[in-house]
Amino acid sequence: MLVLVVPDVPYAMSDEGIMIRKILAVLGSALFLLIAPGVVAGLVPWWFSGWKVQPPFFGFGPVRVFGFLLIATGVSVLVESFARFALQGLGTPAILFPPQHLVVKGLYRHVRNPMYLAVVAIILGEAMILGNLQLLLYCALVWLFSHLFVLAYEEPTLRKTFGAEYDAFCANVPRWIPRLSPWNKG
Repeated sequence: MLVLVVPDVPYAMSDEGIMIRKILAVLGSALFLLIAPGVVAGLVPWWFSGWKVQPPFFGFGPVRVFGFLLIATGVSVLVESFARFALQGLGTPAILFPPQHLVVKGLYRHVRNPMYLAVVAIILGEAMILGNLQLLLYCALVWLFSHLFVLAYEEPTLRKTFGAEYDAFCANVPRWIPRLSPWNKG
């Protein structure tokens, strides 16, 4: 078993320290991307569906096209958000190697939880493509679990870690429904 121990790096790091932190963050984010969203939006839906295509919802075939669009959008949002965590936040979404800086750029200027929304979009897209009601129910449960996790753990932890900066972020950027115009941290 490989155990990677990354010491806390002070806020003012050398250029070399920042580069090492970025490399570790990119590798950790890539691994976490495969593990967490890969299982939640990939492996579990496969267990439910076996990827068998059933008749489309409401007998309306074009709903599958919308499913493909949701998946494509969700995957691109996940990749962008994970990269932003690594390169700007100098950490990962994983609890074991959290970001050192609050990420408030890119998609985070529109919504506080783009990663959770992306995973839900991917699962919803899979349900639409496959015409699978079990996946639709699973999608709702994933969103509910994400919402409860955000309320019970993530927001209190971020508030404790980033204080007033996080409070300003919360006051200006919605939790789930993206704002149309990006928030400009002033």
